[in-house]
Amino acid sequence: MSLEWEGEAVDRDAARRAAQERERLLAGQVGDPITIANEFAEITVRRVETRNGSRLLIDAPRAGQWVAIDPIELEALTWQTPDTFSAMIARPFEPLFVEGAGTYDAEVSGVDNH
Repeated sequence: MSLEWEGEAVDRDAARRAAQERERLLAGQVGDPITIANEFAEITVRRVETRNGSRLLIDAPRAGQWVAIDPIELEALTWQTPDTFSAMIARPFEPLFVEGAGTYDAEVSGVDNH
């Protein structure tokens, strides 16, 4: 008996591509990683060099998630208010933007963008 779901091959291919990309990023690691943790979360941060410059590779090992952030994306974090981070934490594992929609989810922020 084999359990399968619609889109399984697509999910498997996406996971394989993501794992390969992460391995490519790890190959460019500079220096030692830094791990920060508390009772709610754990992250490991690594500086990696890519053909497009430096990135921070941020791994969340407990969640099995990672992201590579470039300097302008990191700077953009400094422009945010605590409400932005609260909105992100309120809906874990979900983006603030619906992919392809190009608009911020006003329901999360409580801000009416109309």
